Amino acid sequence: MKVNGSLVSLDIEPWVSLLDALRERLGVTGPKKGCDQGGCGACTVLCDGVRINSCLALAVQYDGCEITTIEGVRHPLQEAFVRHDGFQCGYCTPGQICSAIAMLAEHAAGMPSAVTDSSMTDSSGAGSSMAGSPVLTEAEVRERMSGNLCRCGAYNGIVDAIMDVAGAAR
Repeated sequence: MKVNGSLVSLDIEPWVSLLDALRERLGVTGPKKGCDQGGCGACTVLCDGVRINSCLALAVQYDGCEITTIEGVRHPLQEAFVRHDGFQCGYCTPGQICSAIAMLAEHAAGMPSAVTDSSMTDSSGAGSSMAGSPVLTEAEVRERMSGNLCRCGAYNGIVDAIMDVAGAAR
């Protein structure tokens, strides 16, 4: 697999999670082990641009894939998180940023969420509007990011950072 642009080869047992392979075998410590049950999002990484909980993924499933962790990210969201105080202790921040990058791509592709205004989607459920995709609202951001928890409660700053990068006024 490729991890943050570098080709890596691992000889691991089939039960090793992607998170453990990244952290313990490759020394990539950006993804955090929070709950180890897929409930907190601290381990979120991008696999071929799609966000996944690496604690729930078996590393062997991702043979041939491109894995991007916070260490491989160069994105305006990073500066926006700083500008809008989108973190406090920073433990969840790598997962939050990786998730937000994928969330913005999902939204831009017209993928609806549970709170997407049904008048903004076509009969297939795909987003459609004059601008090409539904308007990104605070409710959309909060719903789409609901798989990432922050014990410090920096949610307002996280939402502000995402809305800033998306170009949406709050």
